[in-house]
Parts: sequence; C-alpha cells; structure tokens
Amino acid sequence: MFIDVAKILVRAGSGGNGAVAFHREKFVASGGPDGGDGGRGGDIVFEVDTNLSTLADFRYKRKYVAKNGEPGRGARCNGKKGEDCIIRVPDGTLVKEASTGRILADLSDKERHVIARGGKGGWGNCHFATPTRQTPRFAKPGLPGEELELQLELKLLADVGLVGFPNVGKSTLISVVSEAKPNIANYHFTTLTPVLGVVHMGEGSSFVMADIPGLIEGAWEGAGLGHQFLRHVERCRMLVHVVDVSGSEGRDPKEDFRVINEELKKFNPELATRPMLVAGNKCDLTDDETVEEFAKFVRDQGYEFFPIMAAIRYQVDPLLKRIQGMLSQLPPVKRYEAEPAPVMPLEDLTNREVKITRLDSDVYSVEADWLLQILKTVNFDDTEGLQYFDRVLLETGVIDALRKAGVQEGDTVSLYNLEFDFVE
Repeated sequence: MFIDVAKILVRAGSGGNGAVAFHREKFVASGGPDGGDGGRGGDIVFEVDTNLSTLADFRYKRKYVAKNGEPGRGARCNGKKGEDCIIRVPDGTLVKEASTGRILADLSDKERHVIARGGKGGWGNCHFATPTRQTPRFAKPGLPGEELELQLELKLLADVGLVGFPNVGKSTLISVVSEAKPNIANYHFTTLTPVLGVVHMGEGSSFVMADIPGLIEGAWEGAGLGHQFLRHVERCRMLVHVVDVSGSEGRDPKEDFRVINEELKKFNPELATRPMLVAGNKCDLTDDETVEEFAKFVRDQGYEFFPIMAAIRYQVDPLLKRIQGMLSQLPPVKRYEAEPAPVMPLEDLTNREVKITRLDSDVYSVEADWLLQILKTVNFDDTEGLQYFDRVLLETGVIDALRKAGVQEGDTVSLYNLEFDFVE
C-alpha cells in the first residue's frame, strides 16, 4: 500500500542527573566534592533509506523515544550519553511540526537531520564548589528531551510529472519510455499510486519521470483519487500534460486541458508557472483536422504540442528529446528549507507559572516549561536576542519572583542550561 502521509510522536531522551558525591580516600582528608555530570539524552535523528518508497511503516508504529542519559557518579565520572533513535524514511520526505505545519527538515539528501535534541545532563556538585562553598550538597537535574508531534509527507523526487485525466495514456507512455511497470487497463483510475521511471537518453544522460494518478475536476478539493497525490507534482521541474485528443471518453480535449490546468493552479499557484509540454495521445483514433485544431488551441496559449501514439511509441522520441533539452536549462529538483521557530510575543507569556528553588544560600534555580521553549529560540550571541530575553524575564514576572524568593545582587541564578549572576 502506498502511504505518503503519516503522523508520529517523537521524544528525545532526558539528560541524566548530576551526582552529589565527595572524595573518599585513605590518608586524604576533606577530599572535596567530586560528583560527575549526567549524560546527555539521545537525539531523534532522521535519515534517508533508499530501500523505502512509502511511509507505510509509520502506520504500525507511531511513537519513537530515544534513550535517557545516565546519571553522573562519584570520582567525577560522567554518565553515558543516551543512544540516539534513528528513524529511516524514503527519499523526498518532508518533516513538519504537526501543530503549525512548520517545516523542520527536507529529507532529500544524504545528510542526517536531528529533529528533536536530547536534554543536557545535569552538573555534578563539583561544579558548584567555591572558596566560600566548599561542600556543596546539591547538583543539577538533567533537562528533559524535546517532544514533538510530527507530520511526515512524502513528495516524490522526479524531474518530469505526467498529469491529465484518467485513462488518457499516462501509464502507457511511462511504460514505453522506461522500465516502469504500471497497471494498464481500459478503465479509470487504473493507476492507484504514483509510479516512477528512469528514462535513459544515451550514455550518461537520463531523467526521472513520474506518472501521477488521474485527476478530475474538483481534485484540489478532494474529488476523485488524484488529489491525494497532487503534492508529488510540486517537486517536478517540469510537467507533461497528456490529453486524449480523440475524445474517446466522450469529453472535449480542450475542456480537459483547461480543467486540469485549473486544478493544478488551485492546488498550488506556483504550478501554473511550471514549464509544461502538451502531449496529444490517441491520435490514431481521430482525424488529422481534429489534431491540428487542438494543436493550434494549445500553441495559442503558449505551449508546445507533440502528437503521439504512446501504445506504439509513435512520435514519442521528439517529445523525450525536447524534455531533455528543457531540463538542461531548468534548476534542480525543488528542495524545501527548514523554517525557524517563531519568536513568542511577550503578551502571550503573561501570567505563566514559575518555580523558584533555593539550592544553596546564594544559588537559585528557575523552572518553567514555557521558559524552556523560549530558551530554544533565543540566540545569546546576538545583542537583540539578549535584550529580548531580558524583557521576557522582566515582563513575565520572573525577576519579581526571584526577588520574593530572597535573591540578592551577585547571587547565582540557574535557568536550565543557562547560569547568570543576578544584578539589580
């Protein structure tokens, strides 16, 4: 079964807790703190597997969890990093945040993409030793790993997409120009899934052609079957519109041409500007005058027309040569860029709960789930980012909460993986 959309839940591993320990050794008095750090949690990593062609595996397993980091131990022994969770997907898969639709990664290359990062391990008590605090009896807990609900969408990587009404000869065309073996029969919706075929044009020259299941009027709104696969056209560098010029189905070829173009435009306006050739199939079932009249109609709209008989490969080679020539002038297959996380407006952060914990006489810990999300989006190497974060702490009441908890100027404030000295 061809599955090209799936929704899954992923959770990266939590960091291990830092250890509270003190050095114990014969003849060594007051060895001091030596608690080790916790290990970092495992990441959720996506990578391409060229042996996969659908997202069917995600119908049976919808939750993926990476391993937690191990806690620290005495003698300054750090915990082991949690094992990453590797998720393998077909080439051309888009990973999106389910709630917002934000693109996190485009799996159309050989790179591995970390989608959810494991939490950092907590510091052991050896980090908190100072001349005035020589026996710290506290350590930092590990941070939780990122948890996301993801929408996976497969958009096939093809140079050329064949579009048109059902039963116009798209499957026949791809079967005679490549090694693809689609189902071919004289009834509608014979093709139930997109079919890819490699068209060889001589030594060192080839391109990938995709047969998209037949479209009908209203496909962009969900009518018929082809609407499920319109997303696969979006990556194609160019389109070949196959039309039954004989009208053997009782339809007007001109109206067919108009309807399909309109469906592509409604689904994605960018498709209306995609380079397109028109292949008039089944020329043997009508007269030359009808073919020429349709050819003039197409050319008047700015498209090149190629009359063919796909079943016997008549005049197919000129069409392929023109496709090859156009592809040499076109940019590569479309790749989608990851979208940055939106900055949360300050007005949406008011009246949020904050937990202040006094770890020692001059060390305070701040915990808040919403604040952890803010930390992930702030670039602390940028002046504007620091100013934004200062405003968040001030306007959301975090600074006031610290004052109520008794923090004094110069005390240390620990905010997850960030530490700073409190300044009035």
